[in-house]
Amino acid sequence: MNREIAVLEKLEKELSLKELQIKSLLTITQAINDNVSADGLFNMYRSFLSWEMGINKMGLFIPSETELNSWICVSQINLENKIINHERIVENILKFNRLHTIKPDEDESLRDFDIVIPVFHKDRPIAYSLIGGIKSKDDLYNKIQFITTITNIIAVAIENKKLFKQQIQQERLKREIELARNVQQMLIPDKLPKNDQYELSSIYQPHFNIGGDYLDFIDFKNGRFIFCIADISGKGVAAALLMANFQAMIQSLIYQYRDLETFIFALNQTVLRVTKSDKFITFFIGEIDINSKTLKYINAGHYPPVLYMNGQIKRLTEGCTVIGIFDNLPSIKEERLDLEGESLIMCFTDGLADLKNENDEFFEDKGIENFVIKHGKYDAATFNEELLMEIEDYKGSEDFTDDIAVLTCKIF
Repeated sequence: MNREIAVLEKLEKELSLKELQIKSLLTITQAINDNVSADGLFNMYRSFLSWEMGINKMGLFIPSETELNSWICVSQINLENKIINHERIVENILKFNRLHTIKPDEDESLRDFDIVIPVFHKDRPIAYSLIGGIKSKDDLYNKIQFITTITNIIAVAIENKKLFKQQIQQERLKREIELARNVQQMLIPDKLPKNDQYELSSIYQPHFNIGGDYLDFIDFKNGRFIFCIADISGKGVAAALLMANFQAMIQSLIYQYRDLETFIFALNQTVLRVTKSDKFITFFIGEIDINSKTLKYINAGHYPPVLYMNGQIKRLTEGCTVIGIFDNLPSIKEERLDLEGESLIMCFTDGLADLKNENDEFFEDKGIENFVIKHGKYDAATFNEELLMEIEDYKGSEDFTDDIAVLTCKIF
């Protein structure tokens, strides 16, 4: 009779445990379906293990979202800070890829616990739960299996939240990049003038689809025109948006000032107000008067363009420092040059000089100057076509390491 009563009590306990397990599973599943926050799921996990499974010690570790190769404790029961932040705990648990019973002779950082429950997504660990101090040893195997199940459900739910968050961020970034690319394409002239007096042609090769390089042309309709090129610090969306602002500044200020020095002074002040010295811009601007065959220019810290004239080359270096750093530019110097016969001016950003070949050698000034001397008699479009082929041949299978922008101006 007593034996039958004992068996009946055991069955009732097992039935009660099963009901508790089913109820817990339903509660956690409903919470996941209701999109309960990660903190909410961690609290449910801690409460379930502590109150319903009688666990005295627990630490749930997941990968940090902010630090590479770092793990953080996101839920715990009766753990001291020195244990939670114990680097050796993480170092030791990462060794396990299946349920592990901790032995007395294992590292002291694990001795407060009984089992390690790892959770993997394919071959990548996404969580580790350290369990210790199980108060009731009745049906221990079943309890551990169920704790393992709950741990897997919580860990996978948190991982799905991370992946969904990353997907949302990627979609948002994709839309931002697409918008910035569209803005950028509108800012870079798709057609440049060509007549019997002068011709302009450009190359634009952004490194990551959105570059920080800028070029432009402005015709004053009286035999004078402006051409310019710039390299904005940084890449991506931020550089593209600053480029849009920069173009608007140039278009607004260029008609207000008769000389380039005053224009550069005003441009620096305007850029500084927008960027607050957080970004800087290298900039070259040239003004050509076709009637007098003269070139006036200012180089604001930009890679010196190359002037090819009478079979010789000259680097256009005069000007000032970069734009957007100093409240007042230390000095601004405009240079005026007479253009004799046919002349070619090649402006470019540093991505061209920094181009590498398969031997890890840079194109550099020597390669640029040699190319200009060899091809300087060509018209602007042909010159750029030859340059594109030269670029492709030089880099071979290597990727572009930076944006490349080239603006070539030919005076006939």
